[in-house]
Amino acid sequence: MRKRRRQNKPHGLLQRYARMVWILQKVIDATLVAVFLVVMSLAYQVYFDAPYILLAAISFLITPPLFQATGLYYSFRGDHPAAEYPKIFLGWVIEVLILLILGYLTKTSEHFSRLLITTWLLVTPLGICCFHLMVRMMLRQLRASGHNTRKAVIAGTNELAGYLAQELNQSPELGIQFCGFFTDQSCLESGRPWRQPLIGTLSELPNYIQRFKIDVVYIALQLTEEEGISKLMYALQDTTACVYFVPNLLTFNLLHARVHELHGIPVLAIWETPFDALQGSMKRITDIIVALLVLVLTSPLMAAIALAVKLSSPGSILFVQRRYGLSGTEIPVYKFRSMRVTEDGADIPQAQQNDPRVTPIGAFLRRTSLDELPQFINVLQGHMSIVGPRPHAVAHNEHYRKLIQGYMLRHIVKPGITGWAQIHGLRGETETLDKMERRVAYDLHYLRHWSLWLDLVIIVRTIMVVFKHQNAY
Repeated sequence: MRKRRRQNKPHGLLQRYARMVWILQKVIDATLVAVFLVVMSLAYQVYFDAPYILLAAISFLITPPLFQATGLYYSFRGDHPAAEYPKIFLGWVIEVLILLILGYLTKTSEHFSRLLITTWLLVTPLGICCFHLMVRMMLRQLRASGHNTRKAVIAGTNELAGYLAQELNQSPELGIQFCGFFTDQSCLESGRPWRQPLIGTLSELPNYIQRFKIDVVYIALQLTEEEGISKLMYALQDTTACVYFVPNLLTFNLLHARVHELHGIPVLAIWETPFDALQGSMKRITDIIVALLVLVLTSPLMAAIALAVKLSSPGSILFVQRRYGLSGTEIPVYKFRSMRVTEDGADIPQAQQNDPRVTPIGAFLRRTSLDELPQFINVLQGHMSIVGPRPHAVAHNEHYRKLIQGYMLRHIVKPGITGWAQIHGLRGETETLDKMERRVAYDLHYLRHWSLWLDLVIIVRTIMVVFKHQNAY
């Protein structure tokens, strides 16, 4: 009878281990929420009676599924620890809203100490973040010291393979010990240079995995080598190593590349909206709340501006210009009229310093960005967001989309009143192609790193930038 091969870490065992870890993490997170409530009651000397017990029980039950929905319980060693924080805060905000609604519907809010509950709501997400950071730091320290490590090899010796090996070698906290490269026989016979340490050919890889108990295989072959990739993946099915395919997509502007499943068929998203349905809903709710607050608070100011625009020069109060919105569809964007002309044709000269078209009141409005206040109406209409890539006139879009690679990717999301580019000084005129390229680069950076926390940072920094009147004319 054929002797059964000894297996180091069966893939099924790794999956069961990962599930156990995340189940434990969910229980601990839910327990922390309840424990913090108990600690707050002791700190404020409030009797922990039936309403508090019920609140603790409800919080314990709904915390894990809400954090699960925000994508918190997903493990990948290459993720930065800070990537968990927005997910924790988003899940907690949703939980707070649910608890507030339950308290309102059941008329039980008066049973609770407002100071205690407020402190609990503020302390809990910070405590959970600290706990997750501590766990991450402990695991990384263990891996850096040689514990909980996994041995890995790379199939391929191209530039991508070299870059991947460099990242593995320079990141001991990942706990991945890189052993070497494997290449195809034709590469060896052709005399082409290959990377070191070269262990052997692709045909020798399966036996090497079994002999040296390799845990991870990264396939970094060229996409044109379809036949070789197919043969290798078929051979690797006889091993217990975890296999990852690393497509050479570094030359593309990847936007939240994720793997989806379409009726069992894996689909790799190259360009995709940065947020899922839940995050999109949270962003939309935030937009509506902020837009309503701004419009209500600034309504007397907007009335005064409207009167000043009307009296200062002939023409309409609002200037409506066609711009590209979500998915490249045309939307009307509102501004207080700041010029003597209302240009919206095929050729629209950008505003320049000391532009004769700008009215005296318009110069003040543009310098302080008050001319853009009506765009909060666009936000309520759903055409725009508070934060996002700034919309450009249709004529400018059609011009620059032919000159700048990835220009139209800005329209994967709704345009914003402010954005990542604007807080980095890229406001106003873009008289050179280089300036527009930099603005697009900042917009794409925002799309790659989007989070509700980043939106909040941009809003706060926008207020500071507006007061400096930088590049606004």
